[in-house]
Amino acid sequence: MTTIMAEPRAVVAGGIRTSYLEAGSGEPVIMLHGSGPGVSATANWQYNIGPLARRFHVLAPDIVGFGATERPKDVIYSLRTWADHVWAFLDAHAITRTAIVGNSLGGRIALQMAIDHPERISRMVLMGAPGVGMTLTEGLRALRAYEPSLDAMRDMLRTYFAVDPALIDDELIAIRYEASVADGAYETYRAMFYDPKHKGSELGITAEEVRAIETPTLLVHGREDKVVPLTVSVTMLDLLPNADLHVFSKCGHWTQIERADEFSALVADYLERS
Repeated sequence: MTTIMAEPRAVVAGGIRTSYLEAGSGEPVIMLHGSGPGVSATANWQYNIGPLARRFHVLAPDIVGFGATERPKDVIYSLRTWADHVWAFLDAHAITRTAIVGNSLGGRIALQMAIDHPERISRMVLMGAPGVGMTLTEGLRALRAYEPSLDAMRDMLRTYFAVDPALIDDELIAIRYEASVADGAYETYRAMFYDPKHKGSELGITAEEVRAIETPTLLVHGREDKVVPLTVSVTMLDLLPNADLHVFSKCGHWTQIERADEFSALVADYLERS
């Protein structure tokens, strides 16, 4: 089967020059990455965009503050800022309704968007996403405490992201490390979670808010996730009116990498349901 390659592109969204990957055709699917150091659409979704692009029009932005997207000096980082940036990204592409696949922070952004404008979100896949019952885990502390070095990136990814550390290869480590030391990247990352003027850590959501979200949702979780515990998705399954849950055994926070083929097939099949 021919591999579909994602094309790197840029668009101005909400006044911010936004880097993104694009591939495929058909119904739109927006893929939102997480919030770890050195994160980007490429690092997060490199194994999944091609398979999903065989059936969908896939767009994966670098959310403001991350990846190669512009980092304006006057941005105040918060869940509201990130959700508004993704809305602006959709508007820049004239996308009025879409499915969203969100990893970790990306899943929390998707939940906020389903609260904002449910009529614009057809389906959601929330992968290792924070929600009701989320606490500050050892894995999350390790992400926030990252100090840039190749060894530190290797240790963090292999200790907290995957059950089998061999899956975190040198190429992925290098991609994440280089992104984490790009101009302004580390300073921005530290500021969004530690500078009191930013609200990057304020990702709470109430049970009442979740119960009101009727968007069909697939929760995906690794059983051994050290960053966002499986119990969070189990709680969300109880609260979301139209949710299913798929748990991967012997799998950590990166189901899209640790079980890449199975993850991509699962997501594609779910998003194709009428």
